[in-house]
Amino acid sequence: MKRTDRLYALMDLLKDGRLYRAEDLAARLSVSVRTIYRDMDTLVEAGVPVEGTRGAGYTARAAITLPPLNLTEEELGALHVGLAAVGAGAEAALAAAAHSLSAKIDAVLPEDHTAPRGAFGFSPHVARAALGFRHMPRLRDAIRARQRLALTLDDGAPAHEVRPLALDYWGRVWSCVVWDETAGTFARLRIDRITEARPLPGLFVDEPGKTLRDFRAAEGR
Repeated sequence: MKRTDRLYALMDLLKDGRLYRAEDLAARLSVSVRTIYRDMDTLVEAGVPVEGTRGAGYTARAAITLPPLNLTEEELGALHVGLAAVGAGAEAALAAAAHSLSAKIDAVLPEDHTAPRGAFGFSPHVARAALGFRHMPRLRDAIRARQRLALTLDDGAPAHEVRPLALDYWGRVWSCVVWDETAGTFARLRIDRITEARPLPGLFVDEPGKTLRDFRAAEGR
């Protein structure tokens, strides 16, 4: 498993709010405990709201309060993607302003109190998140219209024929929750790994065991 994929897998595990021992995480991901310690340090440095210490276990909080505003996950995600895009590709003055604004946001985000200033929107291991931004309009439209899609990922595998169900934003990573008709199971696909999103003929209707509610129930949410 690539390190970026492992970090994402760790965030996906931790977001349920439970306490996980490093030994259990290591066994789950088939790596050493030392590797888990290093990965946790990386997540904390990136501003992911991880709490815990070596030997005591790790958990994560998903609070997204930005005083004096209360932001939704989508609003905070849009802010992150926008800052990342402007900071990486704008002319010098705008890029500098994006980095300055990033530092100010970091200073007031409660869940990021352990992160280095200026990390918001520019974390190295999630900097690719902006790459998937170009697919967001099509994904959103498909979710609303119940349009089946063929999603091609960057792993070189054949396209997945999916029913897009929801967009999720957590740990500064966007993903699309889908019913994967190719695999016959639910999946959470990172949008920064999507290289093509192609509409397929025909719309889908809810079927037992294939809905967003079924997915949330399986996750215990």
